[in-house]
Amino acid sequence: MEQARIFYESDCNLSYLDGKTIAIIGYGSQGHAHALNLKESGCHSIVGLYEGSKSWAKAESQGLEVYTAAEAAKKADIIMILINDEKQADMYKKDIEPNLEAGNMLMFAHGFNIHFGCITPPADVDVAMIAPKAPGHTVRSEYLAGKGTPCLVAVEQDATGHAWDIALAYGAGIGGARAGLLETTFRTETETDLFGEQAVLCGGVCALMQAGFETLTEAGYDPRNAYFECIHEMKLIVDLIYQSGFAGMRYSISNTAEYGDYVTGPKLITPETKATMKKILSDIQDGTFASEFLQDMSPAGRQVHFKAMRKKAAEHPSEKIGKEIRKLYSWNNEEDKLINN
Repeated sequence: MEQARIFYESDCNLSYLDGKTIAIIGYGSQGHAHALNLKESGCHSIVGLYEGSKSWAKAESQGLEVYTAAEAAKKADIIMILINDEKQADMYKKDIEPNLEAGNMLMFAHGFNIHFGCITPPADVDVAMIAPKAPGHTVRSEYLAGKGTPCLVAVEQDATGHAWDIALAYGAGIGGARAGLLETTFRTETETDLFGEQAVLCGGVCALMQAGFETLTEAGYDPRNAYFECIHEMKLIVDLIYQSGFAGMRYSISNTAEYGDYVTGPKLITPETKATMKKILSDIQDGTFASEFLQDMSPAGRQVHFKAMRKKAAEHPSEKIGKEIRKLYSWNNEEDKLINN
């Protein structure tokens, strides 16, 4: 496999955004970061929202021009879609497609709707991706600190012959090129992102922590002890891995913990576990997961399965104990974090 390129600020030319209007559709976690970072990089960014959006006044108060999504798309040369995956196709059909002009660029921060054919742009527009590998508040805070968040960059359709130049300029505009823009494709980003979320980062990790919590409480241990040992301390370990990899984490923990790591990990993550992971990946690759997800999120599906799973997860005993435990953290302001995100 040919090694993908990484682009830095020296590889990007912000002048490709000169005279262009960039519409950021959505003003949530990623939307506010993109719009503000671009504005402060000297670009003309505007925001597109639905009528009555609670974010409208917030965006205006932060010095941004705000329009409906359709109006913003009509004014824009570059349109970055940063709303929920399941809402993008309908919004695109209603608000963006009628207002696209030849030579425009359509952008995404996740390849889901393009890769699975939910959105099919016309042949005369560029289609590109800048996908920050961090939540929006980090994209914003790193930019303000003079640093940046690594991003993935991809071009699916180069109608103008300058799609790569414009995509790289956009990556520089939000601060990503300060850290690095890793070349990828819409297919690779979509499939690896979905797999990572499901098998490891969200599905895998949450299920593992809850199973550990249940094992200890069912054995008669205090649920508060179980929460500390199986859930609270996960951040401590992940932070060490984030800073210096597995080796750095193992250097920082006790010999007892490191020994247990080596002998017990393979007992939990077995060949059968990996076979299940391969099936999960296969369901992502062939569109099975996307089809199930979109069906449940559709008006016909009414999110029945999704809401039932969310309710069941919220009722897990670890959630009640966790809420009590987190009140002990002097550094934690849980309500503010939920509101801001």
